[in-house]
Order: sequence, then C-alpha cells, then structure tokens
Amino acid sequence: MGKRIKARKRGAASPRYRSPKSRYKVDLMYRNYDDIEKTGVLTAKVKSFVDDPSRTALLMHVEYDNGERGYLLAPEGIAVGDELDVGVQGKLKLGSVLPLYRIPDGTYIFNIERVQGDGGKMVKAAGSYATIVSKEKNIVFVRLPSKHTVALSGECRAQLGVICGGGRLDKPMLKAGNAYYKYTAQNKVWPIPRGVHMAAYSHPHGGKQHHVGKPTTVSRGAPPGAKVGHIAARSTGRRKGKKMIQASDNAGGRA
Repeated sequence: MGKRIKARKRGAASPRYRSPKSRYKVDLMYRNYDDIEKTGVLTAKVKSFVDDPSRTALLMHVEYDNGERGYLLAPEGIAVGDELDVGVQGKLKLGSVLPLYRIPDGTYIFNIERVQGDGGKMVKAAGSYATIVSKEKNIVFVRLPSKHTVALSGECRAQLGVICGGGRLDKPMLKAGNAYYKYTAQNKVWPIPRGVHMAAYSHPHGGKQHHVGKPTTVSRGAPPGAKVGHIAARSTGRRKGKKMIQASDNAGGRA
C-alpha cells in the first residue's frame, strides 16, 4: 500500500497542515464602511506598533477620534503619534484610508479592497505596493506588484504609501535554525525534500538513483496520488526557434 504523498495529506487539512489561528494576534480588516466614512472623515492617531507572527509587516494600533480602536498595516516612514485620515473627506496623508476615486494617478497604495467593504484583500506583504494607473468613470485601473493590471470599483478603499518591512529578504538566513523558526511561525511545511530523493512508496518520482525513470508529465484529470510533476504541460523539452532551425539547415547545406 505505501503511504499517501504529502500533497494528499495536506489536502486533507489535518491540524498538522493548518495555520494555528490562536497564535495570531489580529484579524486585520478595515472598519465597517459606514455613513461616517462615505460622507465625512475620521482622524486616527497611531498609538503603538504590533508584531504579528501571521504577517511579514508590522501593524499599527490606532485610535479614532470617535473613541474606536483598530489595527492597520503600517507604511514606511510612519511613527507613533502620527495622525492619518479615514474616509472620503480625508487628506492625502501617509497611511490614510481613502476610496480609490479620491486618490490621484501614480500614487503608491496597498491593502486594497477587491470588493467594496471587504476589509482589504490585495497587496499586504512587507515592502510591496501597487500603483493607480488611470480612471474611467467609476472604474480605477491598478497595477499590482506582479505587473498585472486590474480594474476595480472607485468605491474600494486602500491605504497610501508603501508597506513597511521592505528588504527583509536581503539578509541571509546564515543557518538552518533561522529558516526553521521562519517557516514554523506560520506552520508551513519545511524542509520539503524532492520527490526523486524519496522512496517509491512515498512519492511517484521516488525509487530511482538520480532521475525519475518515467515521464513527469501527468494529465489534468490524474488522481491526487499521481498528480505531481508537470501537470497538463503544454510542451516539454527544449524550445527550438525558427532561427535555430534555419541555422542548422544552412550549416547542413554548406557542408
């Protein structure tokens, strides 16, 4: 029988492969998009910063002028005691939360809502930012860090600036112990050995010395235990362009 490969075990969503929500400090979302934000503005003051193990960037604990408290992603350059605005009538300050139609073209933004009122879903990793490209009626075109451009409603909210923590990947790990704590903070599986290094009963690519021993391409409808490798590959092997083919033909004619 053997045992199930890791891809199948993770798909079963056992506690070993689930993220421990109890370890995290904050369920990060914008405040409810109520009439205060739709017509006016709230001023928030930064009280402190929070290091949440579920996120790569720092969070800032803010207190609004109506007595509410909440958490927002911290942008680069903000400090304790700074103020920011939340709402349609807010000013263009660092870290302010505004609807997209109120933000000028070319501005750096992050923590963007995909649908109005969802609390922020896109561009939330440390050091990342998106850019507003253009506006057309109530549609705003935003260029994401992946260089892909998306069309969003002008009512979707976003924060101004660049998320803090940029350059965190520049520092080397130096030892495997640091990598261990990095991945276990979010309950990620690490290390992940290659399939060719496993035994045949542990992985479809296992059981050979230095190679797989069979084609690594599998169909889209393969069962979970076999769905590893190049899934539904469009092409395999070297890509030969027209110039390479013509060059080989010419070389053969001269010989």
